Amino acid sequence: MISHADATAAQPIAGRQTVEGIGLSYFEWHAARRGQAPSLLLVHATGFHGRVWDRMIGHLPARHLIALEQRGHGRSDPAPIEHWSVFGKDIAGFAAAQGLEGAVGIGHSMGAHGLVQAAAIDPARFSRLILLDPVIAEPQAYHAPPPVFPGGMHPAARRQSRFASVDAMLERFATRAPYSAFDLQALRDYCEHGLRPAADGEGLELACAPQTEARVYMTGRGNPGVYASIRALRIPVLIIRARLPTPDRNPFDYSFSPTWPGLVGEFRDGREIHLAGHSHFLPMEDPALIARLISEELGGATPQR
Repeated sequence: MISHADATAAQPIAGRQTVEGIGLSYFEWHAARRGQAPSLLLVHATGFHGRVWDRMIGHLPARHLIALEQRGHGRSDPAPIEHWSVFGKDIAGFAAAQGLEGAVGIGHSMGAHGLVQAAAIDPARFSRLILLDPVIAEPQAYHAPPPVFPGGMHPAARRQSRFASVDAMLERFATRAPYSAFDLQALRDYCEHGLRPAADGEGLELACAPQTEARVYMTGRGNPGVYASIRALRIPVLIIRARLPTPDRNPFDYSFSPTWPGLVGEFRDGREIHLAGHSHFLPMEDPALIARLISEELGGATPQR
């Protein structure tokens, strides 16, 4: 079942797609250009939403794009998260329901992990993947005991979830790492589209509940099958990897790359760009650079709008 909301020409069309009983929200740009070139399917990271791509999209040539909001994120339905394989199944089901064929999947962080699985589940839907600092650890990490968190819950569950306004959230985050490194408009997009009216009518609350974000982090090593998906892919895969972790880093500092440096060698047709001076939050930190690298990978000219 598909439903669409009205939108102005300058804005994406908001839509909703039901996949296995779960309502997944999405945003679509340049629908009239569908079929002129492979569609781009964008999949965000943990705790984010479909509109964090706006700034990057603004640096790309006009092309049919869809930005999916994953379960429990943005305007999509909450749903159980037992392990990360659910994200791959959601993405594959969404791509099929949308009738995408030979699309280019572009995913960030956990979204990149999910795209790898989706492309293995339904290979006809994707012709290429661009993985922005994917959360894929070395193979043995998926067989280690799960981490133990104080109180049995990841610290993300305790993050501030309510704000008086978008500007209040923006002011708070603008001086706090990692958000302080974001492009300012990308940060505003994150805040503006990442809040919804609070259930009790008092102010605004995060669209991705802290408990949902925490649950995603806690189940991040629960999908050893991701390596079977990696080895099954026969399409070109570009990894854009961020800076390496330092030996003394805080384990809850997510500005470092979670990507195993040897990952590129596991793909049949893999290539890597290492941005050693950039953090994990690549598409929000430097949207123009990421748009340029995507455009070059797709064989396009320097992005212009």
